[in-house]
Amino acid sequence: MINAQNIVHYYQKDVALNGVSLEIQEGEFVAIIGESGSGKSTLLSILSTLLTPTEGELSFEGIAYKNIVDIDSFRKKNIGFIFQFHYLIEYLSLRENIRIAKPKASDTEIEKLLSLLGIGKYADKLPNEISGGERQRGAIARALINSPKVLFADEPTGNLDSKNADLVFELFKKLSENGTTIIVTTHNKALAKKADRIIEVKDGTV
Repeated sequence: MINAQNIVHYYQKDVALNGVSLEIQEGEFVAIIGESGSGKSTLLSILSTLLTPTEGELSFEGIAYKNIVDIDSFRKKNIGFIFQFHYLIEYLSLRENIRIAKPKASDTEIEKLLSLLGIGKYADKLPNEISGGERQRGAIARALINSPKVLFADEPTGNLDSKNADLVFELFKKLSENGTTIIVTTHNKALAKKADRIIEVKDGTV
């Protein structure tokens, strides 16, 4: 599904990635691990189209990233993003936060997704009225509402306790089993073992 060949990326004169090549299959659950500064978040940003590499070739389902004319439309159709912080809008309910990502989503569609994530009863709650784990699942719902082919998550459990972190990774596992490709960065090697494959980034290489 995603193919990266000889990816190199510089931040000014500092090398963040140095000749990375990898392939990720459809429906695969991949965990990218590495120490802070290893290049794992840079790699995730490049694979998810948020960052253009200094050198190298990338393709999605055989289409070169550089040939994608409307990148915003491509992302909306194919990609979901989850970050370490949930970035929910505090004065909007979970339902309203999700509808921002898909304005035409019906209440039934939103409630079904929230129920799948175990937070259906909180659809009309504000973010500050629910727990951190529930907020993060709300962010996952927002990322899934457009049924993306690939879900990218950058340290999604960094602010969660171990119980909620486990729940999030178990959810990723179920999503991948249902056909969604999951690519996640984490410092937690125990959580990473729940993935189908672990890619370790060290000093800009894999």
